[in-house]
Amino acid sequence: MAQVGLLSDEPEIDADSPKRRAETRGKSPTRIALARLRKDRMAMICLGILIFFVLIALFAPLLAKIEGQDVSTFHQDLIDDFGYPTIGPNSQHWFGVEPRLGRDLFARWVYGARPSLVVATIATIISTFIGLVIGLVSGFAGGWIDRVLSWIIDLVLSLPYLLFAIAVPAVILTIFVGNNEGVDAQTTATVRLYSLIFVLSFLGWANLARLIRGEVLSLREREFIQAARVIGVPTRKVLFKELLPNLVAPIVVSTSVALPAFIVNEAALTVLGVGLTEPTPSWGVTISAATNYYRADPLYLWLPVAGITILVLALALLGDSIRDAFDPRTRR
Repeated sequence: MAQVGLLSDEPEIDADSPKRRAETRGKSPTRIALARLRKDRMAMICLGILIFFVLIALFAPLLAKIEGQDVSTFHQDLIDDFGYPTIGPNSQHWFGVEPRLGRDLFARWVYGARPSLVVATIATIISTFIGLVIGLVSGFAGGWIDRVLSWIIDLVLSLPYLLFAIAVPAVILTIFVGNNEGVDAQTTATVRLYSLIFVLSFLGWANLARLIRGEVLSLREREFIQAARVIGVPTRKVLFKELLPNLVAPIVVSTSVALPAFIVNEAALTVLGVGLTEPTPSWGVTISAATNYYRADPLYLWLPVAGITILVLALALLGDSIRDAFDPRTRR
């Protein structure tokens, strides 16, 4: 009976078996990669965490309303003479209130997810678009165009990141706001927001451009590209209909890596004083203010730190899973 049961069991299907190859035959590499990604439990958990934070950012006003607080009300009656809160987390203030100003920490936390995600997402989209276009043109055109664009890429990569990130927002602020006299804080915060997006986008496209250029240099010598050029297919169609579909993998991988990096950079620059400022309820702004109270009120500091850490870790692990899924040499 044991032998019969053993013989009746269905054998496991190896990843390289004819049946598996028959199932994947006819599917595009992108569909195969997405199918592998859906089977990755860690990737799905990280995707769920990302969706959770996105929903928090989208529904921040609703969440604050459910708590019964808002992001800008000062509760001075809950602050003692030394600037420290007289209450802890309770039913009215779920995370307590911040020292000195008495604003609700839960409302500040849910609203704080917005600038981090907005800045990182916009910077990722802009830098990906610029890097893709320059990489495509440089690799496909060749000649003096390739040399000029490659020189520009090397120039951007050689810029000292921290010094550039500190100097440019200050220059932009001076150009649009002046010496800050008579300018309200909201205007200054808005200019800081756009200048931060500009800095991250400008410094973030060069790596992708170099990667895309290398891929295009190898692809343009392939038979299907040579055939398209011989029969007179317009350059625009060759770039966007023949080359671009073959660049999905490096673009997706680069985007998944750039997004968490921009979130960390936004918070770091804000803490250094060259990023976002009040009254923007950013996690970086909260961390910068909380460094003076981390012993007396540790929750004030660790709430935004935990938010950034969990979000960036989830994005980093998701990026690793995406890279493995799109790598044909990796087998799960």
